[in-house]
Amino acid sequence: MTTTPFATRVLEAHVSFQTQPFQTPLMLSSGPITEITQAEAQVVVEVEGRQGIGRGAIYLSDLWAWPDPSLSHAVRDSRMRDLCLRLAAELPELCGDEPAHPLELGLRLHASVAALELPDGMPPLARQVCLSPFDAAIHDAAGQALQRSAFSLYVDPAPLPSADLLFPAEGASRAVQQILRPPRMAQRAWLVVGTAEPLERMQEWIRERRYHAFKLKLGGKDNATDVARTVEVFRSARAFGVATPRLCVDSNCGNPDAASVLDYLERLYVASPEAYDALEYVEQPTGRDIATHAFDWRPVNARKPVILDEGLTDFDRLQLARTQGWGGIAVKTCKGHSFALVAAAWAGKQGMQIAMQDLTNPGLAAIHSFLMAAHLHPFNGIELNSPQYTPDANHRWLPRLKSLFEPNDGYHRLPGDVPYGLGSTL
Repeated sequence: MTTTPFATRVLEAHVSFQTQPFQTPLMLSSGPITEITQAEAQVVVEVEGRQGIGRGAIYLSDLWAWPDPSLSHAVRDSRMRDLCLRLAAELPELCGDEPAHPLELGLRLHASVAALELPDGMPPLARQVCLSPFDAAIHDAAGQALQRSAFSLYVDPAPLPSADLLFPAEGASRAVQQILRPPRMAQRAWLVVGTAEPLERMQEWIRERRYHAFKLKLGGKDNATDVARTVEVFRSARAFGVATPRLCVDSNCGNPDAASVLDYLERLYVASPEAYDALEYVEQPTGRDIATHAFDWRPVNARKPVILDEGLTDFDRLQLARTQGWGGIAVKTCKGHSFALVAAAWAGKQGMQIAMQDLTNPGLAAIHSFLMAAHLHPFNGIELNSPQYTPDANHRWLPRLKSLFEPNDGYHRLPGDVPYGLGSTL
């Protein structure tokens, strides 16, 4: 009888909440985020005869994950809190009775939460956000119990029935092991530039933190306006002392179709070939349901990589994205540690690019996101924007992790060795 390496059982879970105000509103196409709820999960597991306690955290960003104008922010936030409380109470059952590799437990949780009947029709992305701190806490707990990094749990092949069919040649465990790299403990930092944000703020970050990569939030409705803003940001960055600015753009699903994105790129090239050359990728420009909002992205992707973000909520969307010609995926820990790793492994095998994006992750969640980037080596570096929007949420880790949360050279850095689990003890 074969045994499963690192077979883990969930024993109990708890969750707590904290409301965090934004220092500066984060402007999305669906509206401004001015305050947010942080959910922090604690999970106790047993693995190889040892118990471990792990933690995971995430912002319950309903405006991003559940942009339903028929429901108020208060209602959506309350529903997401309720789901987190339910997950804490039922986590052992939702992860299955049989012990399994932590990644298999996370994938079972993903499937269980997707199948729940919930009030107000909570969409898949909001469900993933709610489960993500528990998935992270399971991996953190297993690592704490075993005194090893959660990214080192793939040295021996393990059965992962929830994902093995995606990798018929070698299985999911081996595929994840192949996508992981020796950790790179410095990652390029990206500054978010809102649609109407005064560029003097960008100047301060360039002067004080030496940022040189900029993520532009665009409206997606008026290409003339979006092109003018892109050129303005590029030229301002140059004027503020950045010799070679790097840009990406994100309309948060605001564009009507792929043709409008191609038109934006063509106009941008005419307006400023230099700004066009500085643009590295386009993030999820159209509606998040890519089965309903189905477009041929090959003409766009031939010019600039177009990266799937909000539209990636399940494994069936991976093959659909490849068929539609998307150039890569945005990996986000807010979709679940297990789902993110498997999606990255699949995309990598298809030759798709991997970008590491954020959900304004602070503190514990930012450490988790950084560690995933460190092991995946995404082509963009990492977007960690809590220093920009909710810096007070990082105070518990300062000044010890100042190089991560208050970088001064344009790079996020995590000092020291790779921590056990997902870094909750830092």
